[in-house]
Amino acid sequence: MSRNRKLLELRNDIPRNIYILLGAGFILFLLVLWQLVTAFELVRPLFLPAPAAVWAEGVRQVREGILYLDASSSIYRIVMGWGLATVFAVPVGFMMGNFKFFEGLFEPFIDTVRYMPVVALIPLTILWAGIGDFQKFLILFIGTFFQQVLMIMDNVKQVPLNLIRVGQTLGLSRFEILKDIVLPASMPGIWDTFRMTMGWTWTYLVVAELVAAENGLGRRIMDAQRYLATDTIIFGILFIGFLGLVTDYIFKISGKYLFSWTSGR
Repeated sequence: MSRNRKLLELRNDIPRNIYILLGAGFILFLLVLWQLVTAFELVRPLFLPAPAAVWAEGVRQVREGILYLDASSSIYRIVMGWGLATVFAVPVGFMMGNFKFFEGLFEPFIDTVRYMPVVALIPLTILWAGIGDFQKFLILFIGTFFQQVLMIMDNVKQVPLNLIRVGQTLGLSRFEILKDIVLPASMPGIWDTFRMTMGWTWTYLVVAELVAAENGLGRRIMDAQRYLATDTIIFGILFIGFLGLVTDYIFKISGKYLFSWTSGR
């Protein structure tokens, strides 16, 4: 009984094996529930195919080379869209977090645009960028950049003011304080922002590939919708989720190595 209480202590660490078993067990529970619902035909296969049917669709796409082509195209678009957003978001967010002048200059505009639905901007992106891959990059950029800027600004603001005061006392220039104190201190938080915003970029993939995409996971899902190929739709959604999870863990693991000094916090 006491052990169970320790597992539910507020913000208390639990054994790693239990942590992993909890996540795996919940996923297994959902798979069993899915299998039971389809086995007893509580939902028509048209609306919810069995797990075996979704797996078979995935195997078919692998054998025919469809999955590799779609995945490589989508990953390329994700990396480019997220990369462009990050290249611009880091300096803007960094300036906004350090200087009230830039915060006052940019924040009202960014706060307004980040609430605009990305789907509604598709016609404009077609006019501005055509129907090629750059239009997909632009959609992913818009869906990521504005949120990322504000999160990076908050990461920078988390750096204690006392550290900056120490740098000023030591006679460091403004540039040296930003480069040698603020940037290193804020990088763990910024890296975590990278991880979260990469996840958001994946959620915009279907929207980005909605227009004139010859291939891609999002394009495959939209095509399957026309023919009520529910197994293809569900497999595509699950595979996008899997790729998003992989990128999430890449950032998590690399963050532990890059910022190992934060592990004790």
